[in-house]
Amino acid sequence: MPTIRIVTKIAAPVETCFDLSRSIDLHLESMVASRERAVAGVTSGLIEDGQEVSWEAHHLGVRWRMTSRITAFDRPHRFVDEMVRGPFALFRHEHRFEADGDGTVMTDTVELKMGWGPLRPLAEVCAGAYLRRLIVIRNAAIKGRAEQG
Repeated sequence: MPTIRIVTKIAAPVETCFDLSRSIDLHLESMVASRERAVAGVTSGLIEDGQEVSWEAHHLGVRWRMTSRITAFDRPHRFVDEMVRGPFALFRHEHRFEADGDGTVMTDTVELKMGWGPLRPLAEVCAGAYLRRLIVIRNAAIKGRAEQG
């Protein structure tokens, strides 16, 4: 089961980074290339503890739909979203935020598992690489917005 870990340094307060990371609107702005839409649950604003959002997007030529729930929430230090319906056997994304001088260290840790039988190891490697790229794009949007003030 692959684990993806991405560390992003942002010159902005922890609270700002935390809130931007749970912004449905900023997420949609950052994923415009995949025509991502929030189609159910919380579809705009800031997602909160226990709430769900259903995403629909086009990735790798396929339309995907996934519903995630916020399963842990400790503002402004950490939150976790987990897939409750969708294409993965397991998808868990932990977002951590630590003050670092005048800025923030934001750490994303994603665990994923595909359920595709004998092709699972190859599918997980491909999905992991693709997902890493998407998180880097999203984090660049968060960083850009946070550092603008």
